[in-house]
Amino acid sequence: MAKRKEKLEGSVLFNTYYGAIYQDRWDTLRSALLEDKKPIPFQEGLTQPYFLDEASVIAAKLLAVQPGDAVLDMCAAPGGKSLVLASCLQGEGSLVSNDRSSARRARLKNVLSSHLSEDWHALTTVTAHDASKWSLYEKDAYDRILLDAPCSSERHVLTDPKALAIWTPARPKHLAITQFAMLAAALDAVKVGGYILYSTCSINPMENEQVIQKLFNKRAGRCTVIEVKAQNSELLEYGSIILPDHSEGKGPLYFCLIRRDA
Repeated sequence: MAKRKEKLEGSVLFNTYYGAIYQDRWDTLRSALLEDKKPIPFQEGLTQPYFLDEASVIAAKLLAVQPGDAVLDMCAAPGGKSLVLASCLQGEGSLVSNDRSSARRARLKNVLSSHLSEDWHALTTVTAHDASKWSLYEKDAYDRILLDAPCSSERHVLTDPKALAIWTPARPKHLAITQFAMLAAALDAVKVGGYILYSTCSINPMENEQVIQKLFNKRAGRCTVIEVKAQNSELLEYGSIILPDHSEGKGPLYFCLIRRDA
């Protein structure tokens, strides 16, 4: 009975919390989040297709990587977005794919080696740094950075009874602190005039546009949001979001493109 009660409490907390954010839209959005994902094959320049959410491909391409760029994927595992970035380099430049977790890093290495040609794979380096402390390792080093930050991943929570049972509003608060630390580190790691694409698969404003707002409050004068448009995306105060109830199942995927000015 205790376990059953815990699950009910987690579910009630979750639905009450997100119902307050999305109000009349929540029931429709929740139903869309519970539907099976529809991954697509991505194969532009790869040796074999890699299946991932189309929203992830859209977001990675919005970083607009050019051949010859020095690129960092700060939280790269399992590796789908790194493959998109590598395809944009077209065999010229460099890509650092980072993940702190040894298990996730092993999967990342396998994805890169099994989907990139030998020449393209030679341009990639896999690292194991704490992304929130990147400025301790490098500063002013990259033309473009993708920060697909660890997040609440509500779509996963809804479909995992164990995750739903232990969910509390404290989780997004803690994640937002880490996300800001990572984004601040990315701002130091990118070159002046370079770009950061901040993204999450969260539907929580605390982990999305409020992280960007905090960056502008804490790093005033150092960066600018660059407005970019993507199909099925909804414009927010900072950045945009793709939600599955308005995008034929894609997402969720929040993204915001930032240029470092100083």
